[in-house]
Amino acid sequence: MKMIILATLMLATTSVGVARAEEEQNCTIAAKDKWLSENSIKEKAKATGLDVRRVKVEGSCYEVYAIDAKGNKVETVFNPETGAAVGNESE
Repeated sequence: MKMIILATLMLATTSVGVARAEEEQNCTIAAKDKWLSENSIKEKAKATGLDVRRVKVEGSCYEVYAIDAKGNKVETVFNPETGAAVGNESE
């Protein structure tokens, strides 16, 4: 019983750490007036084959919510200064 409780606590702690790391992702230190526009990021995402649903600013990154070529929902993080994809999550 103690092992189950310990395993559950460890899993919960790890999940919180991953979520916190994503929230604190730092894509650039450039001022926002140096960032590419949301439309530019949307075009870059489309060029990679994504069907973009939403673009939002999260910290110093752009997050693009889209559907990939296989029909899966994906969340891709872009550097707003360079337009490079720096992370990806899919469901």
